[in-house]
Amino acid sequence: MKIFSRITGTGSFLPPRRLTNADLVAQLAAQGLESNDEWIVERTGIRARHFVDVGIHCSDLALQASQRALQAAGVAARDIDLIIVGTSTPDMVFPSTACILQGKLGVRGGAAFDVQAVCSGFIYALTVADAMIRSGVATKALVIGAEVFSRILDFKDRTTCVLFGDGAGAVVLEASAEPGILATDIHADGKYTDILCVPGHVSGGAILGEPLLRMDGQAVFKLAVGVLDETARAVLAKAGLSAADIDWLIPHQANIRIMQSAARKLKLPMDKVVITVDQHGNTSAASIPLALDTAVRSGQVKAGQTLLLEGVGGGFTWGAVLLKL
Repeated sequence: MKIFSRITGTGSFLPPRRLTNADLVAQLAAQGLESNDEWIVERTGIRARHFVDVGIHCSDLALQASQRALQAAGVAARDIDLIIVGTSTPDMVFPSTACILQGKLGVRGGAAFDVQAVCSGFIYALTVADAMIRSGVATKALVIGAEVFSRILDFKDRTTCVLFGDGAGAVVLEASAEPGILATDIHADGKYTDILCVPGHVSGGAILGEPLLRMDGQAVFKLAVGVLDETARAVLAKAGLSAADIDWLIPHQANIRIMQSAARKLKLPMDKVVITVDQHGNTSAASIPLALDTAVRSGQVKAGQTLLLEGVGGGFTWGAVLLKL
């Protein structure tokens, strides 16, 4: 019998501390930097974001999202035989956040590892989990996107610090006789490393380079718009479907203008696009599973519908997953 994989439960978690644009503008003003709510909303669509408090780690957010996904799927943590965490902000250099999460879930034995593809991290992680289930290596997987980007933001750079937030989203992916994941498509182009990066690392107990996010916004925007359209069309072609078959587009929640462009190129109305960037900001690898869970729990996205998930991030990485919920 041919094996497929299907999402059976979703979950998400946002840290309690919520900062509106007004909150962040006031914080910047205290440092002598000017910004305003209108400027942020017009350019990004973001109105608020969530930041973790001191002492809260990426694995803590992942744990909350995972527990909610497990509950939604009706699956016990002990039955999970694969954990993949997409993150660029792990708890520590090693071990992986996935292994730390496994310990916090109180389970052992199954494979656990991180995937680092920045904002495409969840798409990459879901693609890997799907392949492992289809090959029979795993039967029940937890796939998580979790980030604490507030820890790597430069609050002297108003062009980037207003964009990002913290959070986590998770799905339970199970082996199935019926297709759930219809097709996947992932790519990278390393020559664009410098346009979105954190150019620092630990050496000899010291930080070398700059351990804060740096971004060429115009270059990222231009590249993102093109590759998102390419990967969307590629994944649809692999599944033998067209844009008309999509019930919901759930893109990486980076910037409302990029999302509008992606929908326009596919000739999809914006009322078929799940949008959470206004309340979450850009949560990197967490943004797609956060948006998915938010839409599922609100009743916006329903079982049986066809969803196109797509993301783009530093690396430069990009990809898409087409699935039936």
